[in-house]
Amino acid sequence: MKILLTGARVIDPAQKIDTITDIMLAEGKICKTGIDLLKTAKSKDTSKVKIIELDGMVLAPGLIDIHTHLREPGQEYKETVASGALAAVAGGFTSIACMPNTDPVNDNRSITEFIKRKAAEAALANVYPIGAISRDSAGKQLTEFWDLKEAGAVAVSDDGKPVMDAALMRHALEYAYSLGLPVISHCEDTDLSAGGQMNEGYYSTILGLRGIPAIAEEAMVARDILLAEFTKTHVHIAHVSTEGSVRLIREAKKRGLKITAETAPHYFTLTDEALQTYDTRLKVNPPLRSARDVASIREGLADGTLDAIVTDHAPHARTDKELEFEYAANGISGLETSLSLSLRLVSEGILSLPELIARMSPNPARILNLPGGTLENGAAADITVIDPQLTWTVNAKSFCSKGRNTPFHGWEMRGKAVLTIVGGEIKYAGPSLNI
Repeated sequence: MKILLTGARVIDPAQKIDTITDIMLAEGKICKTGIDLLKTAKSKDTSKVKIIELDGMVLAPGLIDIHTHLREPGQEYKETVASGALAAVAGGFTSIACMPNTDPVNDNRSITEFIKRKAAEAALANVYPIGAISRDSAGKQLTEFWDLKEAGAVAVSDDGKPVMDAALMRHALEYAYSLGLPVISHCEDTDLSAGGQMNEGYYSTILGLRGIPAIAEEAMVARDILLAEFTKTHVHIAHVSTEGSVRLIREAKKRGLKITAETAPHYFTLTDEALQTYDTRLKVNPPLRSARDVASIREGLADGTLDAIVTDHAPHARTDKELEFEYAANGISGLETSLSLSLRLVSEGILSLPELIARMSPNPARILNLPGGTLENGAAADITVIDPQLTWTVNAKSFCSKGRNTPFHGWEMRGKAVLTIVGGEIKYAGPSLNI
């Protein structure tokens, strides 16, 4: 059956479209766009068309998260491919790219194929595996990039661990360049961050927690920018959190280097001041930074230095988080709060709504060379519908994700995804739509 989406404000940054119009879906594709589609549909046999009225809503290309952790295989008690994909569509994401730090690590084609098979069985969001740079992400020996790419990996990364060996990173970039594979860099100098629990500064001092200095991130950002320049390879900088990193990336882009970068909502929403309660739900890597860093992250998003907003969805069980701060795992379960937190940038005048959508759909698609990110005729019908005025309260107990580890529990939010369509099929519909 065809689906007609009518009355919404359609925003497609890839085509520079921002207007109220109708969109017809058929056979998993966007087949027609126009202001008269509802009138035409009503003049014909409506039993063959499902009409969904979206007055007051925003219709955008399906949101794409290029930095999420699905935990399967090996840590299914934290998350599975299916539960993560369900959380994705509930959060408005039609596509997600999952990092390789599973157990075992996704460092060979059998793990990549396993993840793709599990995603196909779930039949919810599109799931794109990211392969490891080094075997077991140990930073000693490169994986077989060609094998990983042939199996379906869309990029390589040792996310969760940095590649400390500069020579190995150089060879990884040269190998990736020959295959057209993006390299996603977890920028952390572990000699500088070793043993750190939170951002190094005033609050780490008064709380008695060992700090992680900003230079631990920035030194590796600088190194990988230089390696990208030397090898002429695309490097994508993950979860940017500091003022210095933003400055280095901005300068690299001005010099025309193949550098892209991302950040996550907690890095433009929270500061290290929040850790005064020793709440382990706030423990992340890189850590929450200072107010000055947060201001720089926001500025980097506004001027395009930071290309994408990702969730860095890192689900954990209570047994991983409800521990002494030193021993608690890093990470926030972010798929179901990311969009609403990011919409605050619009209400605060940091980004326009089209600019926000660009950083959550077409830009991520471009960075990893993924399908999607546009509403042009003939494109896959991957669509996110947002109610920008819907108010709701975050309740971790109602998450679709197995990970309930969120510091945003109880927060009042405005704006939420109310309809997620993947390949022309409705995968999530909020109760407010009455579909």
